[in-house]
Amino acid sequence: MKVSEHLNNSSRPHISFEILPPTKGTSVENLYQSLDPLMEFKPSYIDITCHQAEVSFYERDDGLLERRIIRKRPGTVAIASAIQNRYGVDVVPHLICDGFSREETEDALIDLNYLGIENILVVRGDPNPVSSRFIPQKNGYHHSIELLQQINNMNHGKYLDEALQNPHPTQFCTGVAGYPEKHVEAPNFSSDLHYLKQKVDAGASYIVTQMFFDNQKYFDFVKACRDIGIKVPVIPGLKAVSIKKHLNLLPQTFHVDLPEELSVEIEKCRNNECVRELGIEWALHQSRELFAGGVPGIHFFTMGRSDNIRKIIQQLF
Repeated sequence: MKVSEHLNNSSRPHISFEILPPTKGTSVENLYQSLDPLMEFKPSYIDITCHQAEVSFYERDDGLLERRIIRKRPGTVAIASAIQNRYGVDVVPHLICDGFSREETEDALIDLNYLGIENILVVRGDPNPVSSRFIPQKNGYHHSIELLQQINNMNHGKYLDEALQNPHPTQFCTGVAGYPEKHVEAPNFSSDLHYLKQKVDAGASYIVTQMFFDNQKYFDFVKACRDIGIKVPVIPGLKAVSIKKHLNLLPQTFHVDLPEELSVEIEKCRNNECVRELGIEWALHQSRELFAGGVPGIHFFTMGRSDNIRKIIQQLF
């Protein structure tokens, strides 16, 4: 079932999870052990992130450093298929611009179509960790809207090879990311909304937000979307803080603010177990308030751990 169809079904509150593909060399069983405890809550769908290649430096025998480019978390398409096969749940693999040519993107879309996967979350990808700039792959895309347009073309039977005879159209449902606190590279909030509307106008069926810790920022973001004509569902994304380092790591990595009340309480925690319990309570409060505010569902970022998310959902329902 497509995400858009799930969201149109109002029989129960929707929950979904986002997971990371296992690191290279790790058994898929580790992923299943994390997901198994969550499946009793019958998620509407599960997102699987896609990761760009990373630059690593290794010391050679002669003492010099060798630069290598390695994709540490491959397998988004395969993991999506494995989850769908094991649990019978809909999956949403992420597709990114970084590290993929247009032809490689089309091949991945064809594989997804063959596997019966109908949903895709389209994101640009992170800046290059060395240059701090986004550098597109040769014959790739600079912006996620270009990737979205390629998917829409395939949904209308238009492939890169224009000589194909009677090509079969795909039926992908696409989502895009939204930033209640503005994307870090956007010059201002209005500009960010402008580009988001372009993606919706280009065919995106829904928006899932970056994590936030102040619900008012989500509600203000949705209102701003509606004011400029964005009518698709806006799904809030939540992350439960779990370690004391999140106090600095989350703002630095994801460019989000932590409310003063939350940051003060984290500072008071003596250990990470205390932070984890605080994170559960804060996310539980957020979830209840969001559901009371009529959100279409809640998307939980698991970051490879599920015990805290399980405790949140147990108390929600």
